[in-house]
Amino acid sequence: MFRKMLRFKQQLPALECAEILRNEKRGVLSLLGDEGYPYGVPINHYYCEDDNTIYFHSGKKGHKIDAIKSCAKASFCVYDSGFKKDNDWALNIKSVIVFGRISLVDDFEKTLDISRKLSYKFTSDEEYIDDEIKKHAKATQLIALKIEHICGKLVNEK
Repeated sequence: MFRKMLRFKQQLPALECAEILRNEKRGVLSLLGDEGYPYGVPINHYYCEDDNTIYFHSGKKGHKIDAIKSCAKASFCVYDSGFKKDNDWALNIKSVIVFGRISLVDDFEKTLDISRKLSYKFTSDEEYIDDEIKKHAKATQLIALKIEHICGKLVNEK
């Protein structure tokens, strides 16, 4: 169902893809938007290897929520900050694209748990995290992207 990578020599191993999903803070979630137009939105994420799912948090209304309700298929692209080899101008970038089914999660306890885990990607300040969750939890919509396919690639910009 999913295409094989044409430049298979550039393909990243599954463990490296998981590491990028775990460590990078944000990516672009792509959905099918209004009138069939693609809708890509930069967003932060939490990758849960235990249930093979990427979680996002959002407000409860808007273009993203409408698109999810309209079509469950989605993709999510994450890439690292890259590196340069000695004496070379070109950037080498590792990217991961995930395909799967996306849904809204209505479990409030799960929303609290994932919001906390996602917060740790940005800060370890417990007081700040507790305050933010207390202020925003009831207005937060948890979103789950159940992974069906992952593909990673190392690209040199030359």
